[in-house]
Amino acid sequence: MQLGKQIRKYRNEQSLSQDGLAEKIYVSRQTISNWENSKSYPDVNSLVLLSDVFGVSLDQLIKGDVSIMKEQINKQDQQRFGRLSWIFTGLLLAAILTPIPLVHFLSYVGVGIYIVLFAVAMYVAALVEKEKKKLDIQTYREILAFTEGKSLDEIEKAREEGKRPYQTLLFAVAAGAITLVVALLFLWILGAFPA
Repeated sequence: MQLGKQIRKYRNEQSLSQDGLAEKIYVSRQTISNWENSKSYPDVNSLVLLSDVFGVSLDQLIKGDVSIMKEQINKQDQQRFGRLSWIFTGLLLAAILTPIPLVHFLSYVGVGIYIVLFAVAMYVAALVEKEKKKLDIQTYREILAFTEGKSLDEIEKAREEGKRPYQTLLFAVAAGAITLVVALLFLWILGAFPA
C-alpha cells in the first residue's frame, strides 16, 4: 500500500523521528513503524491527526491507496459476478437438460430432484440479478464490459439503458418459449401425444 510510503515521506520532510510522530498523534513508535512498513493501517482518527501534523489533506495522504482500493474492489466484484454467472449457467443448463431423464428414470423421485435443482437455479438467478442491480449492469454489452474490467462512456451507457426494457421483454419471451418446448417434450415422453 502507498500510505506507508506517504507517512514516511511526510515524516522525513518534517524531520520527525518515529518517536516524535508517535507523540504527536498519541500512538506508540511501533505503531508508526507498522504503518510505514504496511503491516497495519491507521484508523480514521489517526489519519486525521496525521494529515494535521503533516499539513496535507486526507486526500493527498491516502490518494494512492484509494485508487488501489477501488481497483481491488472492482476485481473482487468481477470475480464474485463471474463465479455467480458460471454457477447460474451450469444450473440453467442442468435445469434445461435433466427434467426428462430424471422423470423417465426416477419417476417421482426425479420430479423431486428436479424441483430442488430448479429452486436452487432460481435462487442463484436472484443473486445474479441482485448483483447486476448493485453494479448497474443489465445489458449484454454492459456485462461484457464489466467482466473485462472496462466501463462504457456516458453515451454508450445511455444507449444501453435505453435497450434494457427491450432486452427484458426478449428474455421473458425466450424463457416462455423454452418452457413451452420442455413442457411439450414432457407430454410427448409421458405419452400424451402420439409419436
